[in-house]
Amino acid sequence: MSRKVTDKAVANRPARHVKTIIIGSGFAGLGLAIRLSQQGRTDYLVLERGSDVGGTWRDNTYPGAACDVPSHLYSYSFALNPNWSRSFSKQGEIQQYIQGVAKKYNVLDKHLFDCDVTSARWNTGTNRWEVESAKGSFTADTVVSAVGALCEPALPDIKGINNFKGEIFHSARWNHDADLPGKRVAIIGTGASSIQIVPSIAAQVAHLDVYQRTAPWLLPRMDRPYTLPERLAFKHIPGFQRLSRAAIYAARETQVVGLAKVPALMQAFELIARAKLKLEIRDPELRAKVTPNFRIGCKRMLISNEYYPALGRGNVDVITDGIAEVRENSIVTKDGTEREIDALIVATGFHVTDSPAYNTIAGKDGRTLSEVFDEIGQQGYKGSSIANFPNMFFLLGPNVGLGHTSMVFMIESQINYIADALATVNRLGLQTVEVRRAAQDAYNAELKNKLEGSVWNTGGCSSWYLDKHGNNTTLWPDFTFEFRKLTRTFDVAAYETTSDDSRNDLKVVAAQ
Repeated sequence: MSRKVTDKAVANRPARHVKTIIIGSGFAGLGLAIRLSQQGRTDYLVLERGSDVGGTWRDNTYPGAACDVPSHLYSYSFALNPNWSRSFSKQGEIQQYIQGVAKKYNVLDKHLFDCDVTSARWNTGTNRWEVESAKGSFTADTVVSAVGALCEPALPDIKGINNFKGEIFHSARWNHDADLPGKRVAIIGTGASSIQIVPSIAAQVAHLDVYQRTAPWLLPRMDRPYTLPERLAFKHIPGFQRLSRAAIYAARETQVVGLAKVPALMQAFELIARAKLKLEIRDPELRAKVTPNFRIGCKRMLISNEYYPALGRGNVDVITDGIAEVRENSIVTKDGTEREIDALIVATGFHVTDSPAYNTIAGKDGRTLSEVFDEIGQQGYKGSSIANFPNMFFLLGPNVGLGHTSMVFMIESQINYIADALATVNRLGLQTVEVRRAAQDAYNAELKNKLEGSVWNTGGCSSWYLDKHGNNTTLWPDFTFEFRKLTRTFDVAAYETTSDDSRNDLKVVAAQ
């Protein structure tokens, strides 16, 4: 009863107006909140559906969860962490870092947690966004979507999966109460999460079936604990940590040449991966099963030192026959084989190009992001704005993703752009800004041209990088420092603008 009363009270509460609403508080949303506070902007609010900051690193708590980007690069440039315990950090340590940054920069009081946003609609009459959430209604001059790409688990469309009677859960929603030791377990998928989960549980379960649709390429994981002298140097020697970070960044950036410009150069990585595969899997039959049939880099390159040895255990089977159906206590493959199981782990990735969040955002003509993307594909401008959605910016929008280095670098680039956009709007007295369709089309034509000869388009694979139109709308096809240059300042000339009635003379200035 009290729950219903509370919900009714929230529904009847008048809409609260704030200048800027940020949706989501992972690395992206939190970073923008900190930047706004640093600029002296206090009229903003972060709406976060979870109970804490962290996003992906709050939600993905499966066994073995860790980052595949070196620790010193996977952090904000303005909040380096000299206390990383190892070269590649685990989930818990990254989440603690994010929590610590939020507290250090004193932005938690600008957050509403457990606040799922159910809709955001542009009102052409008021030139404001109307936002509905679990914590009531809001209006805002500007909305920034910081909803990450890896936040909505994708469940496989398999016959009978809803009838399974045992434990079943997605890797991103790990059930820590599930009693897996001594049980017969199946895991569907062999992506980034699965290759960490499999070696973490293989020794505990009675039997593990790994259902593989596409074998991934694996490279060595150059992970080790930092020594005490190293940690002291990071903390006390001026510039040492930044120098280490810069060296890591430069080394990672060299991969762009092979990934985006000369795919033939990826053969060097493939030789390393093939040598690793031959060394770690002795059984010829198993080795054949897990040998990829596409050029390395076409799909996400994975790193692990434990995955292949785990597959070679006597209680682990790799199954490459497609799944026909899931029954109450078993999985049946297309060859007719039925394998009994007690628990089913779904590690089938996320809705990246078809996020359910797109259905909740409606632009000036009433169409949702989903409807716009359905027509033209997932296109934006500098990954930060989309035509038809005035006064809305996106962190981690179309073609901002990476396959080789830290997303935090891209996030900070976008934060530069969006923070300057908000400052420009304020300085020029603009009421609305909306990227021009011509500017967006020209930008995407250039992206498509750059992607044409990349390994993602020529490597012979199908990946979650592609939308339903077959276009790579996920990845940035160039050096990341080129993206940083593109987003250093807000290019207001690429936008349609309107001004406050009291400052109409600035409309002409802003459009020049």
